[in-house]
Amino acid sequence: MQGAGVQAGQISLRNGERVKINDHVYCSPSWSVRDGTPYSVARIMEFLPPEGTLKGKGKGKENYTRVRLAWYYRPSDVSDRPVADSRLLLAAIYSEVCDINQLRSKCHVIHRDKISDLAGWKKRPDRFYFTRLFDPYIKKEYEVIQSSDVRNLPENIRQVLIQRYEYVVAEKDVVPDLTDSLRLCQTCSEWCPNPETVRCDRCKKFFHMGCVQPPLLAKPSRGYGWTCAPCSKKHEEEVDSHEVRHPTPVTKPKSNAPAPRGRGRPRKDRTLAEKEENLEIKHFKLWPFRYFGQYTVAEDTLDPDDLIFPRAATRVGPKFQVNIPSPPTSDVVKPPPTTETQNPDPDERGGDSTIEVLSLVNSMTREEGAHLEEWKSALTRRRELLSSVDWLTEVIRRFSQAYSANRGWSTVDMSSPMRSEKWKKSETRYTDREWTAEEVAAFEDGILTNGAELRAVREEIGTRPMPEVVRFYGHWKNLKLGEENVRIKAAGTPNGDDASHSSRATPISDDEGSIVRNPPKANSICGACRTRESDIWWKAPKGLATDILCDNCGTNWRKYADLNVRPVREDVLSSAKSKREGTPLNGPTAKRTKTSTISTQSPPPNTAAAPQLRCLACQKNGPVGKVLKCQGCHFRVHAGACGVAIDKNTVDSWTCDLCQNAKTLEASLNTQCVLCPRRKASKKPAADSFMRACKPTEGQGWVHVLCSVFTPEVTFTDVSRLRLVEGISTIPRQRWSTKCTLCGEISGAVLRCSDCVREFHASCAWKAGHKFGFEIQPVRNHRRDVVITTFKGDTGAMAPVVCCREHENSKRHLYDICETNEMGESALQLYCQTYKQAPVSQAHGLLRKARRLDQILNIRSDSLTSSGDPSDRECLRCHTQYSPCFYPSVPGLSNDWICHRCHFDTKPAIPELMLPAISRSPVEMDKAFTSDDWSPPTWAT
Repeated sequence: MQGAGVQAGQISLRNGERVKINDHVYCSPSWSVRDGTPYSVARIMEFLPPEGTLKGKGKGKENYTRVRLAWYYRPSDVSDRPVADSRLLLAAIYSEVCDINQLRSKCHVIHRDKISDLAGWKKRPDRFYFTRLFDPYIKKEYEVIQSSDVRNLPENIRQVLIQRYEYVVAEKDVVPDLTDSLRLCQTCSEWCPNPETVRCDRCKKFFHMGCVQPPLLAKPSRGYGWTCAPCSKKHEEEVDSHEVRHPTPVTKPKSNAPAPRGRGRPRKDRTLAEKEENLEIKHFKLWPFRYFGQYTVAEDTLDPDDLIFPRAATRVGPKFQVNIPSPPTSDVVKPPPTTETQNPDPDERGGDSTIEVLSLVNSMTREEGAHLEEWKSALTRRRELLSSVDWLTEVIRRFSQAYSANRGWSTVDMSSPMRSEKWKKSETRYTDREWTAEEVAAFEDGILTNGAELRAVREEIGTRPMPEVVRFYGHWKNLKLGEENVRIKAAGTPNGDDASHSSRATPISDDEGSIVRNPPKANSICGACRTRESDIWWKAPKGLATDILCDNCGTNWRKYADLNVRPVREDVLSSAKSKREGTPLNGPTAKRTKTSTISTQSPPPNTAAAPQLRCLACQKNGPVGKVLKCQGCHFRVHAGACGVAIDKNTVDSWTCDLCQNAKTLEASLNTQCVLCPRRKASKKPAADSFMRACKPTEGQGWVHVLCSVFTPEVTFTDVSRLRLVEGISTIPRQRWSTKCTLCGEISGAVLRCSDCVREFHASCAWKAGHKFGFEIQPVRNHRRDVVITTFKGDTGAMAPVVCCREHENSKRHLYDICETNEMGESALQLYCQTYKQAPVSQAHGLLRKARRLDQILNIRSDSLTSSGDPSDRECLRCHTQYSPCFYPSVPGLSNDWICHRCHFDTKPAIPELMLPAISRSPVEMDKAFTSDDWSPPTWAT
């Protein structure tokens, strides 16, 4: 198709189809260039000659090698949300010039409103439809409606809009206003555009804001209404006459908007379907639609040169304005400044002094250019830098600066990777810093797991921004392809003449080089449907069980980006000696091969599969080092979800806190969480659940990480390790005495669902499958008591959220516990560092506990001395005279006293209320914690 001639505005593709301008086609470069991605869908806008030549004047004698295409996006290209409909596309006002050889075959794309039988349309091959438009610059989706459905416009503007364009692009909130009947002002009888219109809340009539007396400066706030003068007067008369009646409900006037799509079974009419395919679509200057939304002036439609692209709000606030100081005012007349005293004018914008010079090579002589090449080679001993684009750009820039300043080439130095730019305050790097071995390993692990989805790869790395990941991916891929080419050249190509002859004899359907010729019969298994029989085998994208697809799956992937992947069984991947259950029906009946070389994934060249571990908190796989495995109980969790500082030397020997305490005996041997319901049969947390993650408390007890993080009153002495949980005594008594809606027990501290009134224990909610996460709540008025943080681009107050099973589909945007940001910090880590750190710099731990007890007991310093001198008091049991508080031994009597410690030793209370283990051993604490007569403390009353 190179140098194709156009006959009557048509060209022939390699498969024999003829396409013309405004036809929809599949477009794609070769399989190796596009990295296994599906075909792109586009509309032919115009055919173009080779670059640098003019169009031929003879009719039908033009030599066209390029084509301008208007792209369509798939929903998966612009967002991560799954879309079940593989025929749904997103239109775009975006075009690009491509080689004409990239056109594959013809397809059909029309708007949803022009399809009478959508189910029948999607059953036919190569049929697509769209309802929305995506703008790649604003990163926003818009509604697309037919221009004939727009009625709320003056007749002259509406006719021009209908004659030129087939569709109108607008925001979703603007579509009802556009499709409504014509709105006229009741005062001037002129058209009322939406931004300048106010509507009476009683008579439902429209007015210009300037036609109202007095004129309105702004629309009513949300939740408030406005009434016109006649309606207001009528209402006042009703109030004065005491005849106020409730207004009768106003029936909604009949709208001229298009009727909703029916849900019944449509009538199948093949002639109607063929007619819909060949509908004539109006195009004006190569585009069938234009933007007519919230930020459009309707009269601009009459201008044929008006821009048709979507627009956003104009930035006219004080943040984007220039603050020009006012000239000094004085009554004394000063003489005009002379040349010596006059300050030099600042750099005028757009002048020569404001231009950043990048290269002056074109102004150098040939001899100077030759010397420059010699000095450039002498600046580095690393041969790879001589072909680095970033390094060469900076070298030319520094040589140009030296040339403009009349300095010699010897003054140029490339030892520093930093450069100072004219309009930046600090120095910046002209190239990315070197990638460490750990970062390269994490990058290759992400490529192995997620393929070319670089957003997920960036989250695996955690220490690199997205631009650096994209740049490194290009260098890394070129390096792998170069190594593969070296191996191919070293191995040699046998029978080169025969190979070249066979390549010339390839069928026309293999113009993209993605058909596998003569695949090995032993491994001919489709990576999607697991079939073994196919007339044509196609190359498969990365991440499947095999590297080939059958004809049906290969076509569906390329055209519709749809694969019906069957799960790969482990016994299929291992040796097969006999026929097993679940064998595909279309598989061969002969004896199976004894060995199979099918791998679960198709890794990049020369990359070994890194071991993956599944985290028990988020149920996602991760490389060793980010997901830790306890060598004692084999508990697996992300390091950021249990407060572990990663040390690459001790990753393999890491032990969880419970296993470590079994050896050191630093805390209680009873590992039951103090915030969960207490049961007689103490059972250790299972190693196959996130409930195994526990942390010691200041009273030598244990608390689940989940319970401590999602309980607002609890803090940590060291948030980096989530150790020494404190503040449990500040939990209100109501939370201890509330019945859990899941387990039905009253003991333990409960939490409330963020969307309803259900209350439950955190551990019960986790076992029941409730949703745990963190929400960034926007803060309008920044108060001093609200701490603002930023996570993955969202800024606001971070709050822990627990949603029960009935609210799984709520509109809350929650970040998972193990979800990480660009710096590699998990959401749980960031929340604890921001909101869970105890004020260790303000007071000692024992003093903080005493202050919490004072708040609970409502004891003030003056109340201790109100009944006499406290120095005369002595504990009835231990005979001590020193205690922060004395209690009467018998209520109503004040002669005998009991000290603070003896008072709480009468019954085992909440462990956090006990003093630190000065005289208590772990065995004694175990007896206190597991005693059957334990009950909530009486002090809270």
